[in-house]
Amino acid sequence: MGCDVLALSDDDPPVVVVGELKQSFNLELILQGVDRAGACDEIWLAARISARGRGRESDRRYRNLCRRLGFGLLGVSDGGEVQILVSPEAPMPRKDPKRRSRLVAEHRRRKGDPAAGGSTRVPLMTAYRQQALICAAAMADTPRRRRDLAIIVPEAAKILQGNVYDWFVRVERGVYDLTEKGRQALERWPQSP
Repeated sequence: MGCDVLALSDDDPPVVVVGELKQSFNLELILQGVDRAGACDEIWLAARISARGRGRESDRRYRNLCRRLGFGLLGVSDGGEVQILVSPEAPMPRKDPKRRSRLVAEHRRRKGDPAAGGSTRVPLMTAYRQQALICAAAMADTPRRRRDLAIIVPEAAKILQGNVYDWFVRVERGVYDLTEKGRQALERWPQSP
């Protein structure tokens, strides 16, 4: 039924193991495993290891995908040696609480979703950029003090001093104004009053 390798145990009912083989590790190999997963108890995917060892078999994302799907992963050398890269019983990749908390914090700081889907070569609208735009809009007509801006944007001091986008210029101690780049940013991303 299209399986490359099929093995059955002597048990009743038998344990069904399917092996799918390809010349190289690719998405098609994983998709074949997904197709077979409903009909068997264990899936093993096998492919030739790249000559320099820098192919998909060394890609952490590829191995993590196999772990999440519960697939075993075998690498076969040109000499015929077989190496277990991922066992089907391998534990799921651990969650990264630090990365997760950064995602949650970024999402909570954002206002709406101003990013147009499918756009490329366009700067991403991050929470930081949104806050910088609020600061820029507040000083569109006149220079402003950091402490006045901190009322509407708590991170204003950090944004003005860091000046990541070169939108702000210090006029005097604690007072900032917009640069030409800042005015262009307000034209590109108009802020509602």
